[in-house]
Amino acid sequence: MLELDRITQQPEVMGGKACIRGMRVTVSTVVGQIGAGYTVDEVLADYPYLEREDIMQALRYAAWRAEEREVQLAGGT
Repeated sequence: MLELDRITQQPEVMGGKACIRGMRVTVSTVVGQIGAGYTVDEVLADYPYLEREDIMQALRYAAWRAEEREVQLAGGT
């Protein structure tokens, strides 16, 4: 079972987007930085109030959401 105790979704925080521990840092912001080539240490330097486990859970959450549904790709069968 996936444990994500650091990922929160509250309607009053960032419009209900998945955030890190109720802060105004979205999972998509963290994942976007990693995808752009930033290291975990660089993300932590940009957001010093985050912890390494926050980033790891953001990545696990994003992977879980990516597996959640199937999408027909162009050229697929």
